Amino acid sequence: MTNDDMLASLMVQAAKEGSTLTTLRAIVEEASDLGAERVLHRLGLADERAHHDIGELRELLRAWRDAKTSASRAVVEWIVRGVLALLLIGIAVRLGAAELLR
Repeated sequence: MTNDDMLASLMVQAAKEGSTLTTLRAIVEEASDLGAERVLHRLGLADERAHHDIGELRELLRAWRDAKTSASRAVVEWIVRGVLALLLIGIAVRLGAAELLR
């Protein structure tokens, strides 16, 4: 029996016998399962390889975040080096190091 059939039979049971708490919970559970299956199917994740695909996507996302972090650190390091180089040049000019080069 598929989830569609199970949900339909539970709805018929609820209509005939009245809705007990157990029947309502079963309806909610079957409707949730059916909805989850539909979403996975629409996303293309309803096959056996879906678990593997999700794992690969997580690895790719982790690698992207690591690359972003590394790039950010490299940019900050180059900015700090540039500022320090300008500071050293400014100190050298202030102390008259330009005259020593002549």
